[in-house]
Amino acid sequence: MHVDEWLQAISPVWICALVGLVIGLESLGIPLPGEIVLVSSALLAAQGVVNPVWVGICASAGAIVGDSIGYAIGRKGGKPMFDRLGRRFPKHFGPSHIGKAERYFERYGMWTVFFGRFIALLRILAGPLAGALRMPYWRFLIANVLGGIAWAGGTTAIIYYLGMVAERWLRGFSWVGLVLAVLFGVATTLFVKRRAGRMVGQEAEQEVAAE
Repeated sequence: MHVDEWLQAISPVWICALVGLVIGLESLGIPLPGEIVLVSSALLAAQGVVNPVWVGICASAGAIVGDSIGYAIGRKGGKPMFDRLGRRFPKHFGPSHIGKAERYFERYGMWTVFFGRFIALLRILAGPLAGALRMPYWRFLIANVLGGIAWAGGTTAIIYYLGMVAERWLRGFSWVGLVLAVLFGVATTLFVKRRAGRMVGQEAEQEVAAE
């Protein structure tokens, strides 16, 4: 059963609650498919199953609260916590992942928290790592709130709009709308990842040149 089919069997209230919970847990540092659940819920909203406004609100709230909890955990545990996590979960918290995220923080500061919402790796690490690196909470909170609303609200609005357009123009071919939405999401993710990879490569070249 696909995620959207599974969500369709749940009441609208529980869909919104689930969106907020999954995204909140992902934001505090637990690797979960928050983006998939958000996109699936937005598509269901386009079909009239759930209110898109409440999907966006719950997703934004989950992102903001989850990141804030992650910040508190990171501030208390510090870098030794990431060393332990790296040994137990090298796929998500390995030295290369942590090192890359730290370079982003050193170079872009609070903007890393904002734009980290749109990158899977940073979406998991941004909150805890900001706390471990002792970023002032007021700066973190501003970037967290703005980034959470931009990512959760923006994703919901875009996918909802695409779903409505597909439903209106492609009646009887609803699967085409889903394919278009998925392709759009994949293309956006690949573009962001490619840009992030180039940025890391440029930083590495600069470090080599400096040495």
